[in-house]
Amino acid sequence: MTTAEQKSAARKAAFIRRKAAHRLGDHTGHLRELIGAVQGKVIAGYMPIRTEIDPLPAMAALSLTNRIAVPVIQGAGQALVFHEWMPGAEMIAGPFGAQIPQDGRPLVPDLLIVPLVAFEARCYRLGYGGGFYDRTLEGLRARDTVRAYGFAYAAQLVETLPLEPTDQPLDAIATDAGILQPPDA
Repeated sequence: MTTAEQKSAARKAAFIRRKAAHRLGDHTGHLRELIGAVQGKVIAGYMPIRTEIDPLPAMAALSLTNRIAVPVIQGAGQALVFHEWMPGAEMIAGPFGAQIPQDGRPLVPDLLIVPLVAFEARCYRLGYGGGFYDRTLEGLRARDTVRAYGFAYAAQLVETLPLEPTDQPLDAIATDAGILQPPDA
């Protein structure tokens, strides 16, 4: 089985686990703890789709002392760009059903809150398969110091994921049950 086929199978199983774990409410306590009391930063969150855990309560709280952005897909094979978001911003439909700010200005993030389908203890993630976050993190890390924190339900943890050389590890992962740091952190 190829790595792409392994990832596809892992993604299908992970969607089932995430759907079973999904519940409404504010589950951002550990995410807020992980990010800490930051000020004057550009923090990229995301607009949750499907059964993704919802980062919006943390993003709203962080917007009091930071600038917040959300990802915008430019096209297949390209890195993400980030447009400024504020609570109450007028949103329009973007690619893959994610909402994007109608009038958001481009920003370059210092810190990213990254959605995922599954993750492992080494803080590698499995996404939707487009490679958008891997390309984006590779580019941002080549230019500057940027932190990338995954956000997920604890039930999305798997023992191992099929990895490719282009897969970018996260700096940590916050879940509804706690914070996971990579073993070498």
